[in-house]
Amino acid sequence: VQLQASGGGLVQAGGSLRLSCAASGFTFDDYAIAWFRQAPGKEREGVSCIENDDGNTIYADSVKGRFTISSDNAKNTVYLQMNSLKPEDTAVYYCAAVPDRCGWVYYSGRFYYTASYDSRGQGTQVTVSS
Repeated sequence: VQLQASGGGLVQAGGSLRLSCAASGFTFDDYAIAWFRQAPGKEREGVSCIENDDGNTIYADSVKGRFTISSDNAKNTVYLQMNSLKPEDTAVYYCAAVPDRCGWVYYSGRFYYTASYDSRGQGTQVTVSS
């Protein structure tokens, strides 16, 4: 089982990046994929989640309107398109898989971390300069 996050980099404020989360070793359609991020000295933060069977999506308020999550089930890959990036988006981003529904990671109006599998060993660094 493997989740591999990639696509990070250094970008100026206002710029864009597209992250990818490639999954293998489990039935992709049976899972929801969530993106989390963690900056040095800060708590881990949930960013977005997509349910691979029906495409239902959830976003944190901090990224709503700027980030778009999507899934290519044929490639077992989830993407996070990040536009209008801000310095506060700087963090290591990683993805996590949970069974079926984003409700495992998002309830009561916020994200909570849990995962059947995650890519924390292979997060991707996003750095946004001001």
